[in-house]
Amino acid sequence: MNCRFFAILMVCILLVGQSPAWAKKRSKKKDKTEQSEAQKPKASKYTKTFSAEKGCVTAQGSFLTLHKVNGKLYVEIPRQFLGRELLIAATVTGTSDTDVATIGYKARAPFHGRFVERDSSIFLERIAVLPDLDVPDSTNNRNLPLTNLAPTVWGEKIFCESDDKRHVVFDASSLFRSLDDLSPLGTRSSMGLSIKSSIKSDRCTFDVLKAFDDNVSIKSTLSYSVTTSFLGLLTVLRDAPVNVQATHSILLLPEQKMRPRLADSRIGTFLTNRQSLNADADKIGTYSVVNRWRLEPRDSAAWQRGELSEPVKPIVFYLDDAFPAVWREAARRGILRWNKAFEAIGFKDAVRVEMFPKDDPEFDPDNLKYSCVRYVPTAVSNAMGPSWVDPSTGEIINASVIVYNDVAKLINNWRFCQTAQVDERVRAVRMPDDVMMESLEYVLAHEVGHCLGFMHNMAASAAYPVDSLRSATFTRRYGTTPSIMDYARFNYVAQPGDKGVSLTPPDLGVYDYYLVQYAYRPIPEARTMKEEQPVLERWIKEHAGDPLYRYGRQQVSFRCDPSAIEEDLGDDPLRASDYGVANLKYILANLDGWIPDAEDADYQHREELYGALLKQYDRYVQAVLLNIGGIMLYDGTDQPRVVAVDAERQRQAVHWVLDRLADSDWIDHTPVGERQSLHVDNQSEFVSETFDDLLDKLKSVVLASHVARDGAYMPEEFLGTIYDRVWKPSRSNKSLTAAERMMQSRFVEACISAFAPKSVSSSGSKSLTAATAYRPSVHQFVLFEETPLPEALLMQAVDTYGWDAVGQRMFGKAGYNWQKRVNIRTIDETPSLWYEMAQQSEKLLVRKTAMANAADRAHYNLLLYRLRKALAND
Repeated sequence: MNCRFFAILMVCILLVGQSPAWAKKRSKKKDKTEQSEAQKPKASKYTKTFSAEKGCVTAQGSFLTLHKVNGKLYVEIPRQFLGRELLIAATVTGTSDTDVATIGYKARAPFHGRFVERDSSIFLERIAVLPDLDVPDSTNNRNLPLTNLAPTVWGEKIFCESDDKRHVVFDASSLFRSLDDLSPLGTRSSMGLSIKSSIKSDRCTFDVLKAFDDNVSIKSTLSYSVTTSFLGLLTVLRDAPVNVQATHSILLLPEQKMRPRLADSRIGTFLTNRQSLNADADKIGTYSVVNRWRLEPRDSAAWQRGELSEPVKPIVFYLDDAFPAVWREAARRGILRWNKAFEAIGFKDAVRVEMFPKDDPEFDPDNLKYSCVRYVPTAVSNAMGPSWVDPSTGEIINASVIVYNDVAKLINNWRFCQTAQVDERVRAVRMPDDVMMESLEYVLAHEVGHCLGFMHNMAASAAYPVDSLRSATFTRRYGTTPSIMDYARFNYVAQPGDKGVSLTPPDLGVYDYYLVQYAYRPIPEARTMKEEQPVLERWIKEHAGDPLYRYGRQQVSFRCDPSAIEEDLGDDPLRASDYGVANLKYILANLDGWIPDAEDADYQHREELYGALLKQYDRYVQAVLLNIGGIMLYDGTDQPRVVAVDAERQRQAVHWVLDRLADSDWIDHTPVGERQSLHVDNQSEFVSETFDDLLDKLKSVVLASHVARDGAYMPEEFLGTIYDRVWKPSRSNKSLTAAERMMQSRFVEACISAFAPKSVSSSGSKSLTAATAYRPSVHQFVLFEETPLPEALLMQAVDTYGWDAVGQRMFGKAGYNWQKRVNIRTIDETPSLWYEMAQQSEKLLVRKTAMANAADRAHYNLLLYRLRKALAND
């Protein structure tokens, strides 16, 4: 059996060894194929995903590379750029609702951050700028970063690496869709209007990708659900669908930083706050640096010889070719005005203007790298000039001017209301081109001033003597104000018959040259920021006490200084307002003749001008009203920091306002007023709001008298004057006008609310508490409604530092030096005054009721009822 098995086995071996030739060839072929496949490398995840064959769209740059695949956005970053400082900004490129989003505007300051790699992920961190070390110390060097860790705001797992491992790729789709810091909308609230938005990611797309040497841009269509409300009471939109086309820019900041310049609260520049750690101090100090462009002479030797030198990197503004053709030259001239001031410090062509390039593939007006002057064809009567900085130095990286179409309407109203008494050109439905252009040039120059880092100086327009503004010689040389950064507007002081008087602000005022010197003049003898301090202090002290160089901060939440307000002219507000009111009466009397029915058949334009003239009248009254209880704020250099307005000036202001309240029927009794559509008489609105504002001044008088002490204008005199004027027609047994009845009612309501605040008056008159001292009313906010819109940066600063942030005047201190509100509770004795006023009013009404006519008797009886009820309850 074993032999048989062995024989069979041998036969099988022989058969296998003699396989046919075709079988051998097939086996060899199979072996070669397997060997070839084993040698061929597999395609990487990077190659598989980001190939054009797979539908990938790529924008490749030296800094970042962008990939779009299947609706997702991938960012490829070289590891060498991880940890580098970046600015990331979102700009509105287009919108389905201009009330929600403004084309060309950045709703948020650019995000200052960096990408870092940790634990197989990429994170975006918000950079915390470390305090300066005046005296480097090993312990502080080690511990400072530990107490200033950069917060992480976003993260994503690394998707893959490049084949050479030098780049990492991550999915950044959610970064640009869900991170609120990078949203062109998000949630914000300003001036009572709240906008809340939620993004709908499934309706969003990435559209156009661009990549360059130091920046990239991503253009997206983002879909939102938006709810807007006013004061939390009125819902304007609820879950409304809004599409926004946004351009996100990521800009690599230079490693070689600009030397910062110390700011000073005695001159009006936008600020960036810093901290310092000094071994000789007991605390971490704070200071501010000036927001400014990096401007250095190309030829330093020539500059130091006193010759003009072009800058290494000029400030270039790109002018939107969408501007109406006739506006472009005015815009260009307005921008270039500032070169006169830069020439004064040795720079040639520091500011330049170029039209939007037609054939430059890199140019994108919404890219953070380009500063643009944009035209927005929406019905907003304004312009604005925000700028954005490197938070570590204050270097301005980007600035834009946004000009809305209806700024033309604003200019039309300004020029007619303020200059029609002397300028025949403006007496038309449409402003002539020369008037429009000279006015628009001023608007652009003002907004570019913001882009250069300059804040409003509301004290400038109060520097010139009022009657000098009627002089042709003076105004042609100096204009209407020493700074175009005020809201000085146009020459409403000039009277009919004043020949040759200049009606516009100057090209640049002396204060504007001073601003440019402080922010931009090189100080080559200084090697550090701190070594510049003595030179800067000398520049400031050279002009101390000179009203032409005084800086007055814009007052928004707390208005106490009558010399630092909007829309005023001259050093005597009563005299200036007298001139202004006389001009308004002259204009109103001639309005129908200047603009006949043939040019305004539906009367719409004249009715609009009538409303603008009434608002202008209200501004003249407010300019006087602010002197009552007014306190002048100074910088403290060789003078007191606070000075109460002279008692006689306050006394005159009270009588002036009361005279306007008594003589206000002319507002309605004009040809244009009598042709208005259905409305409540404007006189009643004016009297109601102005008298309330006057009564509010009592708390201001309390504080001003406390500041002045000797020779002060006292609350007793203030209330006594109003009491005498309010009840004068009743004491004289005269029939009351509607305005007089209104003021008496308001006065009684104020009495009651002051000593019996729980009682409710029929008209809802507000209680005069300590919180109302110097706080503007809603009426005043509406009156100056043109002013908040250009203040995007100002509002942002307030949101950051708070209204109560008060800096110091000296170097080494931070902040905008906003005047904080003052609580006068401990010095306020006015409830007893109001109680006395209530008692006197009751006695007078008892005597006069029986002698009054039927209408006045009913009025008196109602006031008596309220007073007796309040006094009895008390």
